[in-house]
Amino acid sequence: MSMPLSESPDMILGQEFLTWLWYRSDIAPGCFTDKNGLPFMVAMEQRIVVQGGQGEARETASVAGSLSPLREARFGLATGKKVTRALIRFEKDNLAFQLTLRAEDFSLGSVKPPKLDTSDQDDDPDALLLEKFYLLEVCMDLLDSLYTRFLDIRLSSEWQQEVTDMGQWLTRTE
Repeated sequence: MSMPLSESPDMILGQEFLTWLWYRSDIAPGCFTDKNGLPFMVAMEQRIVVQGGQGEARETASVAGSLSPLREARFGLATGKKVTRALIRFEKDNLAFQLTLRAEDFSLGSVKPPKLDTSDQDDDPDALLLEKFYLLEVCMDLLDSLYTRFLDIRLSSEWQQEVTDMGQWLTRTE
């Protein structure tokens, strides 16, 4: 017997990861490190989807807008909804990456690596393609390092304190 998608372990872990990432990026956006220990910045951009309930009782709140403090989404979390999709921004070494991550299956959407500098055209027609592949690899490495850090905390005794801290973060006034 299979579980409904909304109750799958992957979905739950994905929701916990996105919620944790929102919390961590809000309290200390520059405290992340890649697999080599080098710092990078993470921000949840102005598009977050939270969802709660099941079946016909399912409620979804999508928050989008520039300069929005995401109050409605935070309120949704405080009332038991879970983050199901988020627009995430990474910045490292003057490079900015943006992607949408879905909690249910960890699928990526709208991955935007930094713009390539095409003013310095060289003789190799594959150079731009190879550089784009390299930038996508950097982006995936940053995401992998975030997920590894999350799992390190999630599977340790630190998780209970992290949950307590997230609860306090949710209830603080803007």
